[in-house]
Amino acid sequence: MGVAGAERSETVEAVKVHNRDGASPFVLLCDHASNFVPPAYGTLGLDPFELTRHIAWDPGALPVASMLADALDATLVQSCISRLIVDCNRPLDAPDLFWTVSESTVIPGNQAIDGAAAAARIGLAYTPFHEAIDTVVQERLERGQETWLVSVHSFTPVYNGVARPWQIGIIHDFEERLSAPMIAALRLVEGITVGVNEPYSPADRVYFTLEKHARSRGLPCAMIEIRNDEISGEAGQRKWAERLTGILQSLRVVSAQRQPPEMSRKARSSA
Repeated sequence: MGVAGAERSETVEAVKVHNRDGASPFVLLCDHASNFVPPAYGTLGLDPFELTRHIAWDPGALPVASMLADALDATLVQSCISRLIVDCNRPLDAPDLFWTVSESTVIPGNQAIDGAAAAARIGLAYTPFHEAIDTVVQERLERGQETWLVSVHSFTPVYNGVARPWQIGIIHDFEERLSAPMIAALRLVEGITVGVNEPYSPADRVYFTLEKHARSRGLPCAMIEIRNDEISGEAGQRKWAERLTGILQSLRVVSAQRQPPEMSRKARSSA
């Protein structure tokens, strides 16, 4: 069944780096790119259909991020293992590092993870992902290449019975050099509702990867959340990739930082 006791060392591809030497200032990150569960874990006790849902990954996020990387000549770092094994976009002490319940779904294989099993999962997926980002960013900084980090995620149209009206959300803290012009540009697009720190905010612990790799170095950063019904097929993925490509290409990062917007959202589900 792939429950917690099944953890063991195995060779899997935990992370991919696409276009490592991209000339763009953008480094794109896709923390929840894959719903792949390594064979040692079975299906974590879930019906296989459950692994196609948002609880296991961010559907549509990777195709959009890949199209953006190609169009921008940007580097893309993607996780290759489901967040149900370990959530790479959480600090190591987060209560949802290993999801025992995601949305309303109990994850049987995550109910009894001891210290050794936790260390195995972290070594399998979490550490390689963050080491890859660190290496990419450090290489760029050492050669004097301007570096702006943008993470790409997707979110569900309905959560706990509540509809979410935003087609896209931009998540940020008081670092607004990227987020402010992105929000301004998106608000000019007719027919879409833009969430600012919606449906998540840094208070939900969803900003960890950017805090770890960008904020710690004083680099511009922002998080993109696209409602996953917008990017469920190739046409929608391409539409949003083209729209975001135009916006990101036109960005001019300003040096002045703004005061943080009110972040009233309380911690809840995965990003």
